[in-house]
Amino acid sequence: MREVSTTDGRLLAVEEWGVPDGTPVFYLHGSPMGRLARHPDDSVFTERGIRLITFDRPGFGGSTPRPGRRVVDGADDVAAVADALGLDRFAVYGVSGGGPHALAFAARHPDRVTRVASLAALAPRDAGGLDWTAGMMDGNIRSAAVALQDREAMAAHLGTNSSGPPQLPATEAAVLTRPEISAMLTAAYAEAVRPGIEGWVDDVMALFGSPWGFAPTTITVPVRLWHGELDPVVPVAHARWLGARIPTATLLVQPDAGHAGHFDATPATLDWLLNGDHTSSGE
Repeated sequence: MREVSTTDGRLLAVEEWGVPDGTPVFYLHGSPMGRLARHPDDSVFTERGIRLITFDRPGFGGSTPRPGRRVVDGADDVAAVADALGLDRFAVYGVSGGGPHALAFAARHPDRVTRVASLAALAPRDAGGLDWTAGMMDGNIRSAAVALQDREAMAAHLGTNSSGPPQLPATEAAVLTRPEISAMLTAAYAEAVRPGIEGWVDDVMALFGSPWGFAPTTITVPVRLWHGELDPVVPVAHARWLGARIPTATLLVQPDAGHAGHFDATPATLDWLLNGDHTSSGE
């Protein structure tokens, strides 16, 4: 682990995977996860010559909390890590709660982005014309209601459910019970909440309760949106809303995939981020 200091005096905990001198790609984790979250098969990165960079969002793992943060605020944290590593331009992708943060970086720092991918990600809570909770699993519907209250209410809500990673519907079990994925998620969750649930609280407040702080319509770099048609965690309508509003976006909907299908969609996503044109079957 490496620690990076931000201009406002916070610390960000950073990890690197894959090829040390390879092509830099940032991965922005879901929630509640952290810097240990990524595709568990390292060969996915090494075979492509990728230097994968991950870091804990504020309050998770080894990163200093930042109460009240918005999605857009995460863009400057990506820039801080890139500056510390001496990186100018690079690709970025995010999964689930990390997707909006990847889009935020594209909107705020377009000169530093080659391509951006967002997998199984949320639309903004104030998305006009979108029934935001329609088709969502019950746990996320409850969190969405609490997020419209205040941070203290969210802390109490999540505090009663923090003994392990959130339970996802049985439809996700085929992917999540794979030994390598299960082991990675268990370790990533444990490290993410090791200092407490502050990062999780702030993530849910930012993603479920507040505007992002930027308009998706302002993104100018190439964007790839992937979503599973059967996703019960983040309904596919969120991706369709984003795809209709990001001018540079290509939307890929996989008919037979749920939320955790993003693991199987990662190799093709990486190929695209590296300017390849490979698309896996079913997308």
